[in-house]
Amino acid sequence: MATWFLVIIYLAFISLGLPDSLLGSAWPVIWPDIGSSVGSAGIISMIIAGGTIVSSLASGSMIQRFGTGTITLVSCFLTAGALLGFSMAPSMAWFVVMAIPLGLGAGAVDAALNHYVADNYKAHHMNWLHCFWGVGATMGPIIMSASIADHNSWRSGYTAVAVIQFALVVILLVTLPLWKRVAAKRVHVGQNDESHGRLDQDTPAPSRLTPTAKANLFGIRGVKPSLLAFLFYCGVETTVGLWGASYLVGTGNITAEKAALWISLYYGGITIGRLVTGFITLKVSNRWLIRYGQLVTIVGGIILLLPLPISSSLVGIILIGLGLAPIYPGLLHETPARFGRENSARLMGFQMAFAYTGTTTIPPLFGLVTTQFSIGLFPYIVLALLVLMFLSAEIVNRILGKQVLGTG
Repeated sequence: MATWFLVIIYLAFISLGLPDSLLGSAWPVIWPDIGSSVGSAGIISMIIAGGTIVSSLASGSMIQRFGTGTITLVSCFLTAGALLGFSMAPSMAWFVVMAIPLGLGAGAVDAALNHYVADNYKAHHMNWLHCFWGVGATMGPIIMSASIADHNSWRSGYTAVAVIQFALVVILLVTLPLWKRVAAKRVHVGQNDESHGRLDQDTPAPSRLTPTAKANLFGIRGVKPSLLAFLFYCGVETTVGLWGASYLVGTGNITAEKAALWISLYYGGITIGRLVTGFITLKVSNRWLIRYGQLVTIVGGIILLLPLPISSSLVGIILIGLGLAPIYPGLLHETPARFGRENSARLMGFQMAFAYTGTTTIPPLFGLVTTQFSIGLFPYIVLALLVLMFLSAEIVNRILGKQVLGTG
């Protein structure tokens, strides 16, 4: 039952990724249709990101009160309704209003599902979970492109994705009683295994660090640098995705089409890397995978920085994507083991909030820097962010010690 139930969770994460890439892929035809401007997409994006931060911060208390299944169901309903609203939007104001429930729903379901998988499943499932987000993010532009090509309408693309989301809402509604049953069964099995000294390497041991829930999460040892690692991770992931093509075109004298292809390979590296990492976690602990991934990203950043032929930039970008693959899901899965199951629900929300803060603030700040100076600063800033992420994660390892972090 738990295995089939995991398929539902994977489907939910595909649906989480679907809307993330829709706005950017459809905006060139949306803004003239609704009488807006090309730069207005930034306003919508920031409102969505703001909603995700708010719901992420509140997700911990909501999960404890209503349960993961209910939060996921309501959140998916919000996102489905928002996407359907986008499909009927007559103006920019309508997009702004619909962006609010889309952000709130996305942030809540993201934090809820990450917490549930980290608390109830092994590390490889967390990597595959985020791999399926990549599948959804890849499918979004494909659906929108087909809609525009076949129906000459971006609205039918949003309608199609909304229908997919509503189908998931029905599935979640039918399976709602299973959430508590699966979690209860896995906790019972985990307790029995621990009592016989056979606690699985990748199963977070309850209360290993913190025997009781902490009112002040920031007072828990290692939490602050861990939150910074999330901020720098999402900041650098989004910065490379958003500005990488501009850097390649501006400094490498390659066409925009080739630059877009290279950036798609970057996202492909993240998605495929997470698929492969899921299998590697069966033999290698999260702690080492996170460390190896960070070192690979730094190597990729150094290659970008060196005065090599432009073709080497593709190697550097792909290495950054492959290196990033295990870091985010690995850090998420470590949350219960590092900071206690009692704190993981609320802390997962804080981690999501810091991650979205990195996504929301660092790429625009980079844009301001390049406006004042040059897009040529791209490899320097990317490498600096990668090093800061590495140092933040290593500080957590040093604070918590090898005895705890050697597990799962």
